Amino acid sequence: MKAEILTILKDTDGYVSGQELCERFGVSRTAVWKAMNQLKKEGYEIESVQNKGYHLVKTPDILSKNELVSIRKTKWVGTEICYFDVTDSTNTQAKSLGEGDAPNGTLVVAGKQESGRGRRGRSFESPAGTGIFMTLLLRPEIEPQNASMLTLVSALAVAKGIEHMVDLPVQIKWPNDIVINGKKVCGILTEMSAQMDYVNYIVIGIGINVGNEEFPEEIKDVATSIYLESGKHVNRAMLIEKIWEEFEDYYELYEKTQDLSSLVKEYDSYLVNRGQKVRVLDSKEPYEGKAMGITDRGELIVDTWEARRLVAAGEVSVRGVYGYV
Repeated sequence: MKAEILTILKDTDGYVSGQELCERFGVSRTAVWKAMNQLKKEGYEIESVQNKGYHLVKTPDILSKNELVSIRKTKWVGTEICYFDVTDSTNTQAKSLGEGDAPNGTLVVAGKQESGRGRRGRSFESPAGTGIFMTLLLRPEIEPQNASMLTLVSALAVAKGIEHMVDLPVQIKWPNDIVINGKKVCGILTEMSAQMDYVNYIVIGIGINVGNEEFPEEIKDVATSIYLESGKHVNRAMLIEKIWEEFEDYYELYEKTQDLSSLVKEYDSYLVNRGQKVRVLDSKEPYEGKAMGITDRGELIVDTWEARRLVAAGEVSVRGVYGYV
């Protein structure tokens, strides 16, 4: 009931009468009063005036299931929301749900991760109260070989979502790091469970540095936060909602063709690597060239002095980004 009350308060400019809420939910005035007090304890600033009712004055940066449900406008993402104040990893939780009967679009969100992971098993810094740590569970009817492109789809959604919240130039470092002013603000980790010709499920994990005011010495030259770059305190729940609204639109385009043919132009417009000299850390033989954009399948096009090469996997270092010169 608390999530529904929050939705009503947020959608109402003036006051909502206690009697109206009683009738709406079929509960007593005491039950409504208790719900309001619980919301106040969670940090919501709610004004109550006799003979007028209740009015939501201010919503602070609260991350909870009730908050996420109360602002949800997505069509299918977040049909089920699992929220943890603290968890090991949202990807781990989402994969566990994927092994069960959790529906497509289930969203896992945590206030803090204790075992967050990035690409190649690297640990991901996940302090409480400052970031967004979330994973989406998908059960798509796609060919397994087309799944990796969803990482790029997600990167577009995150970039666009951040742009909704702050006036900053957001870019993407291929394939999936979100960059602001040459520093990483977000990482994305996509994992899949599949058979030869069938996808059981896919989880897309997203970690965003939102309100961090500082970083450890070893990463401060390559990592940043939305707050550090904009000076603005961004509401994390609202940013989550904006990202998944954008994701649904991009995913619909991707799903029609199971490739990025309709998204290449927009992705390239965000690509910080484009036109830049890059070093491809190939496991056999590293090489350098100029990044030209991506293919319909999300491969990075790299022009070397001898040939045009396509990079489908691996790690790309970019000169001028992350401190590289």
